[in-house]
Amino acid sequence: MSERLPVHERFHSWQGEGMHLGRSAYFIRLFGCPVHCPWCDSAGTWHPDYIPENVEKLPVAELALAAQESGAEFVVVTGGEPAIHDLGELTRALRVFGLPVHIETSGGFAIRGDFDWITLSPKWQKLPLAENLAKASEFKLIVETADSIEKWIQKIGVHFENTPVWLHPEWSKRADAQVLRSITQTVKRRGAPFRAGYQMHKLYQADLLDPNSRPAAPLGGDPSQGY
Repeated sequence: MSERLPVHERFHSWQGEGMHLGRSAYFIRLFGCPVHCPWCDSAGTWHPDYIPENVEKLPVAELALAAQESGAEFVVVTGGEPAIHDLGELTRALRVFGLPVHIETSGGFAIRGDFDWITLSPKWQKLPLAENLAKASEFKLIVETADSIEKWIQKIGVHFENTPVWLHPEWSKRADAQVLRSITQTVKRRGAPFRAGYQMHKLYQADLLDPNSRPAAPLGGDPSQGY
């Protein structure tokens, strides 16, 4: 019997970030995240204000078939925090169809499954495991404040040397002059492996063109709401 996973949404779009920017991709976004970033842009996967009482669990075989039928070049498993789930059966099912499989994770939990690409976006609320830092294909640093980049360099910069490091403004700070300046200055001063990044799919509203995609439920770091 096929394993089932709690699915928030699954849709065909294109990768809006990182090394695979612009490529056709099938996204499987899973429920659940213990990290709880105060500015989370996928809070619908975990926050009590958004998460449904009954979470749908879909068979892995059904997910793999839908990904194959979409015609996408590869699959991205994301969340929430996808690594809280055992993804071994899902990656095996996708490989039956010859689909490369990527994961987007905070790195704070052991990754179960065979992935072709690991995007590691570290979070202060749950620091990455050493084993995940060592096997990251690329890093994505969320720049919340003007000093965010330097703090991450001091904490885990030893792992950046030969791996692309994307610098993304936290979405609610995407027009913040100090945040944007810190990214520009880092790229100019340090060069490789640092690269300026952005969530291009949001500018295009690309994900919402698939009816299976759900509107984002972002948090804004609003203390009056307790997050």
